[in-house]
Amino acid sequence: MRTVARLATPWYRRGAHRSGTGPTNPGSTAATAILDYESPAIVDLVAEARAVAGSDEPVAILAAAHAAIRDGVRAVYALDERNPASRTYARGFGSCSQRLAILESAARAIGVPTRVRALLVDRSFWYPRFGRVRFALPDQILLAWPEFNVGGWRPAAELFGPLGCRGGGGFSNSGSETLFEAVGRCAIDWDGTTGDSAYDLSRFVRADLGYFADRDEAFARLGQTLCAPVRAVADVTLRRVAA
Repeated sequence: MRTVARLATPWYRRGAHRSGTGPTNPGSTAATAILDYESPAIVDLVAEARAVAGSDEPVAILAAAHAAIRDGVRAVYALDERNPASRTYARGFGSCSQRLAILESAARAIGVPTRVRALLVDRSFWYPRFGRVRFALPDQILLAWPEFNVGGWRPAAELFGPLGCRGGGGFSNSGSETLFEAVGRCAIDWDGTTGDSAYDLSRFVRADLGYFADRDEAFARLGQTLCAPVRAVADVTLRRVAA
């Protein structure tokens, strides 16, 4: 069964890893092919979030945007990481990574710089969701974890407050709560900064590939989790499956 997982993992991710820059990466507010915030869908999202927030305070606007994405974009196992944020938002379904890309787009639209940190996360992190078919998971999954520069760089799970500030226990990666929802309650700690707490997921991180100005650059340099042929076939089915 491990052979299946190995075949699904791109050859360049089986051995040595290419990397981005260090934490001094300045990020950007530029629109990109993925973070296409000048598109009508993202413009509408930002306008709605600003109205709901009733404020020009960036974190308040992004909290409203997060809620709109959470409620309006159904979580599925879509695989194409380069799907434009506007398309994901308009069609109403997307993976956690694709939903985070929408939030990044909203941030850039209001002048908040973003960047991503590329992490390789062990397949076992997703075991609770995949049950008997977990043998088909790649050895490691590439995660583009966003950071937002609001008075200093904040990882996605610390955008709305310190880790654990909203309670609710650790993230189990099972049930209806996905990574995107867990970000909203500050429950994801990839670095182990919370110590041996329920939020500490550092045991699943196999490699830190550094920082990139945007997810476009990260996926251009590192590729996506699955080999292109496998991804093309699997995406058609998995994007119809609720996470």
